[in-house]
Amino acid sequence: MYTHVIFDLDGTILNTLEDLADACNWVCAQHGWPEHPLEAYKYFVGNGPVKLLERITPADVEQTKELRAQTMEQFLARYGAHQGDKTAPYPGLPELMVRLKAAGVTLAVLSNKPDSAAGTVVERYYPGLFSAVQGSLPGAPIKPDPTLLRGLMGRIGARPETTLFVGDSNVDVFTAKNAGLKCCGVLWGFRTREELAQAGADHFARDAAELERIILG
Repeated sequence: MYTHVIFDLDGTILNTLEDLADACNWVCAQHGWPEHPLEAYKYFVGNGPVKLLERITPADVEQTKELRAQTMEQFLARYGAHQGDKTAPYPGLPELMVRLKAAGVTLAVLSNKPDSAAGTVVERYYPGLFSAVQGSLPGAPIKPDPTLLRGLMGRIGARPETTLFVGDSNVDVFTAKNAGLKCCGVLWGFRTREELAQAGADHFARDAAELERIILG
């Protein structure tokens, strides 16, 4: 049994893809750039908003400091106003979190989403279930760097040998490995089983029931 479980956010506990894509495509429209199909965003997201906005910017557009600041401001404003339009928990996960918490498992979230946005969206769909939510902070390295993960583990009293990291991408697997944790790759998210396996995931979960068995043993 794992006593502590730390979850990725986008593609793991919440399907946020359409709201992220809509906000990004709105930014593209403001600049007269081509919009991107929804499937493309499965690979655009995962490395934080700075990298996300780099990826939606056309290759022939110079990414100046001013442009980066403008697109970030536009994205955060648009996403902040519409982040709940289409977002929803994946099937069975809210109920699973209730059962895990009742079983004595300490739950937390680590995301490359900005810290203020991460806390807001998690509390909306999982009120009172997570002991801590950590998003990205200005000047701090993001996943797969383990700095914020280690800080989060310290806050919730987690030890590497009894902590599981759960995510949907190679970024999450690498983050777990960099902190000496086991990782479970979820197969309902944005990336593929092949990607998770190549990164070295220790477990795979096809649904909430399978994840529960992995956590509780």
